[in-house]
Amino acid sequence: VMSAGTGITHSEFNANKGDYCKLLQIWLFPNKRNITPRYDQIAIRSLAKENSLYQVLSPNKDDDGVWIHQNAWFYRSQLEKGKSVSYALKEQNKNGLYVFVLDGTIQIEDMTLSKRDAMGLWEAEKVVLKADSDSELLLIEVPMQA
Repeated sequence: VMSAGTGITHSEFNANKGDYCKLLQIWLFPNKRNITPRYDQIAIRSLAKENSLYQVLSPNKDDDGVWIHQNAWFYRSQLEKGKSVSYALKEQNKNGLYVFVLDGTIQIEDMTLSKRDAMGLWEAEKVVLKADSDSELLLIEVPMQA
């Protein structure tokens, strides 16, 4: 995670020149201005729990994962075929949920999402995600207004 804050210069490259790189770069507007730039990273393998959701980002420094200046939460999940998880939004009247399928196939009610498909949900309290195949997911809860 990186907070550009008052300004920062960075560049990205694949250090493994012979290997294919899969990258998601996600930008969120902060809830504060003129903050000190900062950078943090973790190995999420230590947080991983199969067939459940595990938090990798939040607005709270003391939570699991990294933190940012925004009322946003990121969760990952590795689901075996036939397993399901449910997620209840933390700020139901203010936030929406973005579901991104990293791998596999999942069901959200009567919708099927496959690898690299995504769905945005708002005005929802809770969502149930069921794996039609072994799957990996990223859930992002974010404010719907600045």
